Amino acid sequence: MVYDLRQEPMQVLTALGAKAGRSAQEIGAHAEIIELVVVDDAQVETVIFGEGGVLNGAKLGSVLAVHSTVHPRTIRRLAESAKAKGVSLIDAQVSGGERGAYAKSLCYMVGGDKAAFEKCQPVFATSGANIFHLGDLGTGAIAKLAHNLIVYVNMLAASEGMRLAEMAGVDLKAMEQVVHAGAAQSRVADHWSQQRKLKDAYTSGPQGLMQLIYKDLRLALELGHDLALPLPGAALTQQLLKTVLEVEG
Repeated sequence: MVYDLRQEPMQVLTALGAKAGRSAQEIGAHAEIIELVVVDDAQVETVIFGEGGVLNGAKLGSVLAVHSTVHPRTIRRLAESAKAKGVSLIDAQVSGGERGAYAKSLCYMVGGDKAAFEKCQPVFATSGANIFHLGDLGTGAIAKLAHNLIVYVNMLAASEGMRLAEMAGVDLKAMEQVVHAGAAQSRVADHWSQQRKLKDAYTSGPQGLMQLIYKDLRLALELGHDLALPLPGAALTQQLLKTVLEVEG
């Protein structure tokens, strides 16, 4: 059973055989394993605890897997409230994007109860090629923030290097091949010309993608602050996002 505020994705999935839920609460009442994918901490909390939320209908012994990129303290706080209702909550962040989902090659970073993880693992395997149980509740969220930090700082480096080469007269496709063959090789740089187009294909457009990345970097910086760990690369990338993504305005 699936539910979303937007009708278009639900229509696609129901055409493939899924049942359409009328609310998050109905999903909770229907499923033993509930997978939640929204944008940020506030949306996660609303979908779980708000009016018509998942926990209003969730059954005892069910598992709620949060795939959204959120702060680990949010995961831990929500898990305590879910536990009081007899529901296990785990953080199960993913990497690989739309392409990885279609290719069933997503990477799952999971934290929380091992038994709950093992119950969900066959479901995760339908879209994931690499599924890691990293330890206690919140470790999946921590791994995702660290992972995204590396990706976005890499985007800053690729953006500067590719722009330098392109503006100085080197063909961008040829430069991608050079980078792929050299020590600067990375998934970000390998397909830089495609990366530049992602913002236009994103559901809420270039501004939406920029806001999403800004949010991820903000969470990473908050975690670094909590640990008294300076993250200057993350801070600089956040400040230069418009340049990196080539977003106007």
